[in-house]
Parts: sequence; C-alpha cells; structure tokens
Amino acid sequence: MEVWGGNGTVDSGVIMAGLDAWIFSRPYGHSESGGDVHYVSSCATGRITRLLVADVSGHGAEVAEVATNLRRLMRRFINYIDQKAFVKEMNGQFSALSRKGRFATALVTTFFAPTNELSLCNAGHPPPLHYSARTKKWSLLESSGRETEDVANIPLGILDIGDYDQFGVRLAVGDLVVCYTDSLIESRDRTGALLGVKGLLRIAGGIEMTAPTEFIHALLEAVQRQHDGNLDEDDVTVLLFRPNGMAPGVPIKDRVLAPLRIIKAFGKSLVTGDGGAPWPELSLAAIGGALFSRFNRRTGISEDN
Repeated sequence: MEVWGGNGTVDSGVIMAGLDAWIFSRPYGHSESGGDVHYVSSCATGRITRLLVADVSGHGAEVAEVATNLRRLMRRFINYIDQKAFVKEMNGQFSALSRKGRFATALVTTFFAPTNELSLCNAGHPPPLHYSARTKKWSLLESSGRETEDVANIPLGILDIGDYDQFGVRLAVGDLVVCYTDSLIESRDRTGALLGVKGLLRIAGGIEMTAPTEFIHALLEAVQRQHDGNLDEDDVTVLLFRPNGMAPGVPIKDRVLAPLRIIKAFGKSLVTGDGGAPWPELSLAAIGGALFSRFNRRTGISEDN
C-alpha cells in the first residue's frame, strides 16, 4: 500500500500493475509548494490505483496542511474500489475551510487493473482529456447522465453534498488520460482569447503522438507558444496515465496476505496516530477476491477479481 504525491515541484513517473503514470507539477513563482495537489495510490494487492488532482485556493503552509490531510484520506480509502466515500470525506474537510473563504476543485479517478475500468468523480474540475489508441483521436471524459443544472459536481466545500456523481469507462491498452489544473484552460490563444477546454483539446490533437513520457512537456510548450505569459501566473499541474497491459492475476499468496497487510498497517497507524489507517472496504469484490465476479452499476467498475 503506497501513496505518492503532495503539492510541491515534481516531474516524474511511476509504473504499477496495469498502469503507468506521469506527473508534472510546478508551483507559481517556482515556490517550494503551491495550491495544486496531486496523489497516486496503490492498494494492498495492486489491483486498485487511485489518482487525484486538486486545485486548492491559497498557497504555502495553508495548502501544505490540506495536502497532508488529503494524503491521510488517500491512505484511509486506499483499498476501496468505490471512491464515493473518499470524495464525501474530502468535501466534509473542505466545508470547514469554505467558511474561511477557501474552496477546491478536484478530479478523483480509480483504475481497476484486472479489467482496465476507470471510474471518475469530478468536483468542479476541468474534464480530463482522453486519447483513443484505436481511433487516434482526442475527446473529453465527461458524464452524460446528469443535467447541467444539477449541483452534484460543484467544487468541494461549497455545499454539504452527500453523493457526488460518478461514471465509468473502459480503457484500452495504449489509451491516454490527461488530468490538469485550470492554468492550462485559462491560458490564451494567439488572438488573446481564453483557450478553454476546447482550445486545449485542439492543441492536444495537434501534438504528434510518440512516447507518452514526452507528451506532457510537448503540451505545456504548445500552450506557452500560444501567447506571452501563458502558464506564468498560476500553479501548473498535469497528470497523465495509461493502461500498460501488464496487470497480472493476483497470486493466491498475495490474496491471503493482503488482509494481514491491511491489519498490520491499520495497527501501525493507530500506534503512530497519523490518522491514515487503511480501512478495508466491506464489499464482496474487495473481500472475496477471485471468488466473486460481477459488475457494479453503481460505481461503474467491473468487480472482476
């Protein structure tokens, strides 16, 4: 069980069971820490990968505290296939901050390696970009199941929402998903108009697809070339990930030992008092392992262990 990330400068990648991920984050003014928060976590068996990009109002020590609390939450729900409980807890934390005039947008995604299923929950954040390896085209990953006036996906901390919307898609090996903060869509095109989501999508479509490791830098350079001052006035964060087709079946030994790892980590957390005890999800898919195989229509993830 691992959690990587924070709100500082980073330009790196990580290879996990079934998923490769790369993150670029640069705080405004080249500070040590900024308002953009990013995390990637992997569960006890390596089947569940959760990825988070959040844009928190404020900078410095205040956001560093938020980042620490988010890391604890990531660890607490690291073994959950369903991410709704995690997002609900996030909203509860930011509700207290909103009374001080602060809020956050966030995009939470959960990748289930055995089936390449991706579940997305968007709280007021720009929609991610999706590159299809089959069609060689870019599109937006957005839910079509709710009306635009619905308030279920507003920024965190604004209202006490008990259940944020969630939808799922199945990715193919070689597909790319790009999550980012609003500094990219608030940049300007050559005419001086805001790029917006459609402008960013157009720029992504004009980048030659070679190595995914080079795409983030190519995208940022293309945005910067559009207009003087682009990406200079805010934090910049881009998270890119792709299924790698290397998700092995979880060995029986690991399935048996996984609950013991959870109990051990849970006990250690209680002793250290870090508040990040990794709770197990009490569902058939999470507990039963390979003994159960079903599709959860509520979460949008195939629970095929």
